[in-house]
Amino acid sequence: MTRKLPIIAVATAPGKAGVGVVRISGENLAPIIQALFQKILNPRQANLLKLRDADGQLIDQLLAIYFAAPASFTGEDVLELQCHGGPHLLELVMRRCLELGKKEGLVIADPGEFTLRAYLNNKVDLAQAEAIADLIDAQSEAAVRGAARSLQGVFSEKINGLVEEITQLRILVESTLDFPEEEIEFLENAQARERLAAVKNKLQSLRAGAKQGKILRDGIQLVLAGAPNVGKSSLLNQLAGEEVAIVTPIAGTTRDRVKESIQVEGVPMHIIDTAGLRHTADEVEVKGIERTWEAIRLADLVIFLTAPGHDTDSDDLRQQIMKSLPSGCPILEVLNKSDLLGDDLAPKTGDKIFISAKTGFGIDELKQKILMLVGWNGPQEGAIVARRRHLDCLERAAEHIEKSEQFAANGNNSLELFAEELFLAQNHLGQITGKLLPDDLLGKIFSQFCIGK
Repeated sequence: MTRKLPIIAVATAPGKAGVGVVRISGENLAPIIQALFQKILNPRQANLLKLRDADGQLIDQLLAIYFAAPASFTGEDVLELQCHGGPHLLELVMRRCLELGKKEGLVIADPGEFTLRAYLNNKVDLAQAEAIADLIDAQSEAAVRGAARSLQGVFSEKINGLVEEITQLRILVESTLDFPEEEIEFLENAQARERLAAVKNKLQSLRAGAKQGKILRDGIQLVLAGAPNVGKSSLLNQLAGEEVAIVTPIAGTTRDRVKESIQVEGVPMHIIDTAGLRHTADEVEVKGIERTWEAIRLADLVIFLTAPGHDTDSDDLRQQIMKSLPSGCPILEVLNKSDLLGDDLAPKTGDKIFISAKTGFGIDELKQKILMLVGWNGPQEGAIVARRRHLDCLERAAEHIEKSEQFAANGNNSLELFAEELFLAQNHLGQITGKLLPDDLLGKIFSQFCIGK
């Protein structure tokens, strides 16, 4: 990434719009502003100006707003040009800016480079920077609110609070190492184990909240699997509330994955209807079945659908699916077409849920069961969004806290290991906010952002 050169990008989404924004950021934009408009702009004032091409022809009449460093999003000088939102017009504006900014080294920004500069200039930490992308990508109102809280620093404050408590505990333990004859008494008087237990409890609470936050951010990959004609496409239509998949009595109608996203209690669910699993000589259907297995291997939850008259090989098929599930992915057995069983046979037995995709019977119960199995505990006040990266760091920190507890209980011979485990836990927590993060991982994270952010 070109972290010293001035950068430029279109900050609004592709396509036609009433307004399109071109953003420039750099250490000193005064020469570029002078070249564009033949005048210096006062910071934080909207200026109605004309941008012309090299022949003096008008490109656009636009609003230009200058933000002087460090009072800007990136911490550098920032110029925002609010133009009319036609894609060809924005391309002309970009081209003219690059022409006039060539002497100053103006280049097109890499994905996420504006936010990266904000991070490098201490305007946001890494968790807040990721929250910006999550806010843009939010799939529900709850996800929007959770990302906004993370952007305001709620998640970071909890992480930093834990890091500070571990730091104080490390100071206590490591200072004790200099006085071996007083180790145990000193640690007991300072209530080191009690303080460690408090850190462990807070970390467990934070992990639980982050797990909920990941569900808010990413939603649930829900795969409908089973033999042909058990009603997978009908169930998809029932969950979606509209006919998004073709339903016929002909086995093998669904030959490829059909995906539909819905919300249940604010949680995004990405429902994947798959080709029926069976032996077939049809080459097209075989390809669809291969994609079914691929979807199962990436699922958060698999609904194994059966139906009266289609359960001859259901046990073998269920075993095959269970062997293909990713680690920790639950499987929910659902019997469809319960309307064919009669009133006396409809009640559920064991963990199996009885539904009718045709009549809607049992669908609400099914939705609640799905939420329960993926670990959703309902909307929570103060919820944040979280990423897989955050969960991994929290999990590793928790493992080191567990080990530090064991060493703390062993007494004199294990205090150095106690201190080392505290250091490792602190290190993993620091990676969440970016205080302890390798550059290669940093580049990977910001490369997933959109160009103009």
